[in-house]
Amino acid sequence: MTDAIIPFYKYKGVTSHDCVDEIRRIFHIKKAGHTGTLDPEVEGVLPICTGKATKIADYISAYPKQYEAEITLGYSTDTEDAGGKITETGKITRPLEEKEIRQAVERFQGRQVQKPPMYSAVKIHGKKLYEYAREGKTVERPGKDIEIFHIQLVPDTLKQEADTVSFRIRVTCSKGTFVRTLAVDIGRKLGFPAHMSDLIRTKSGPFAVEDSYTLDELKKQEAALDKAGFSIEYALAELPRVRVPEDTAERIIHGSVLRKEKGATRSPFVFLYKDKALAVYQHHPEKAGLIKPKTMLRHSL
Repeated sequence: MTDAIIPFYKYKGVTSHDCVDEIRRIFHIKKAGHTGTLDPEVEGVLPICTGKATKIADYISAYPKQYEAEITLGYSTDTEDAGGKITETGKITRPLEEKEIRQAVERFQGRQVQKPPMYSAVKIHGKKLYEYAREGKTVERPGKDIEIFHIQLVPDTLKQEADTVSFRIRVTCSKGTFVRTLAVDIGRKLGFPAHMSDLIRTKSGPFAVEDSYTLDELKKQEAALDKAGFSIEYALAELPRVRVPEDTAERIIHGSVLRKEKGATRSPFVFLYKDKALAVYQHHPEKAGLIKPKTMLRHSL
């Protein structure tokens, strides 16, 4: 199975692109790509698509993500994480109770607008924000709609030091959410400067930590990509599915515009024939009642 998705457990100190290069070397393949960048100092689940599975990378990238993060109160940084320069300090003048922290954390559940940090790859006027930041410039950043589906304080993680207080949270969020910005906002809610001092991605779409392979584990697999990889059908399981007979399947693999199927209530959706994904279709943007291909996955039955 050369057209597969490998849930790689990225370790700290490497880029997401480095991980893709490792996959190419281990399995002797040319076509591979990741499904959402993790910063070099962040570890966790990084699904990597190979072969034709690279066509669905954007769908996996759009799925909700789950993280466990450590937030440290007492000082903030220009990058909003532990690797940046300290920009503000604030003495912890009182003991903090778990109840107070839990209530502050839980207030962030739901839909909200988040402003991207200056040290990020978000583009403004065709230029990445971190490029402005490295030039010492600050530019106006429009807020982005995000959603925190679930957030909680991890019990028994509260640590009170002489100058700082830290605790861990678990959060499930929409694509494009900056957890380090969330950490800063939670600190502000508690009345102290803060930063994200650690981050682990524990789930990306249907792929969780327990599904993931470390670099050493993959090296032991050698060229057995079929043992390490998950199918395109598995990776698209979070999209609506419509099963079709052979005559309709023939039209689908030729990219035909079709009348809307009964099961296609939400767009995009996957057409299946004999449990094999044929294509991802979407509602036609210009012709009501019709559907058109968005991503072709097979050209023969």
